[in-house]
Amino acid sequence: MDIIKLTKRKKLGLLITALILLVSCILYSLADRYLIEHVEVRVANEVDQNKPTADAAVEEDTEQQVQQDDWSYKSASTSIQIEKVETGSGSDKITYFVADVQLTETSVLQAAFAKNSFGRNIIEKTSTIAAEHNAIFAINGDYYGFRDDGVIIRNGTLYRDEPVRDALALLSDGSIKSYNEEQLSSSALLAEGVLHTYSFGPILVKDGAVADDFSKVAIDKNFGNRSIQGSNPRTGVGMISPNHYVFVVVDGRKDNYSKGMTLAEFANVFAELGAAEAYNLDGGGSSTMYFMGRVVNSPAGKEQERGVSDILYISE
Repeated sequence: MDIIKLTKRKKLGLLITALILLVSCILYSLADRYLIEHVEVRVANEVDQNKPTADAAVEEDTEQQVQQDDWSYKSASTSIQIEKVETGSGSDKITYFVADVQLTETSVLQAAFAKNSFGRNIIEKTSTIAAEHNAIFAINGDYYGFRDDGVIIRNGTLYRDEPVRDALALLSDGSIKSYNEEQLSSSALLAEGVLHTYSFGPILVKDGAVADDFSKVAIDKNFGNRSIQGSNPRTGVGMISPNHYVFVVVDGRKDNYSKGMTLAEFANVFAELGAAEAYNLDGGGSSTMYFMGRVVNSPAGKEQERGVSDILYISE
């Protein structure tokens, strides 16, 4: 009888040990996929090493003939005008921010990775990345680090080449265009003079017309596909003409402040602004607009930013 009890206890102990090992493996696998940083490429911040700090830039305003306030910035080569727009009331209220940007040099529109590193699960706040690069203006990007696919070109360098979806390309002539990653190779893009690509979507406006149907758009997020329909915080970029851009960030998820926008509503904003092309970037809690050292909007209706993989920014 004692031998039988010992055998049962031994089997139970082995079973418990096996379950603990299994759970540990699952937890580690999840942490490795979604939490542990994996650096593939470290990117030197060479572009900004010789640029003056934000404080130094302010001291040289007179010499550079820069005019600025809380909502605008104007120099010989860059004009940024930000407007806060509020529509509706109560539970139907929507609050969003439009940045009208005109440049004479496309090179000041740059991209940066969190912690100056390309890889997975590497994040920093939009404002932190922007400050590290002496950005005047910035928005969050496509959160490339969440997924393993897409074509990722930043500052003229190819970091990932796994074509799968409709994407956005910003070219050295100041133009932007949407394209299908599976129909246009990365080598062709680079030969064309592409500086940055963003792989998120969907396309909002193409050739001046709002995209036809957003009802089936979904995004691969964590487990399976999740619809990005409904009213949500949004971030997007549009082009009126080469070197003339509109960046729009919509707040959401806060009653009596902003419920967010549907994709159709978001696309119509760009169309009404006169955008010939417009593209949806990462939204939700990521949606952030940064200007002259401060976060302009309220990410996800709060006063706290969420970490992101990357930003698109302007720095002189």
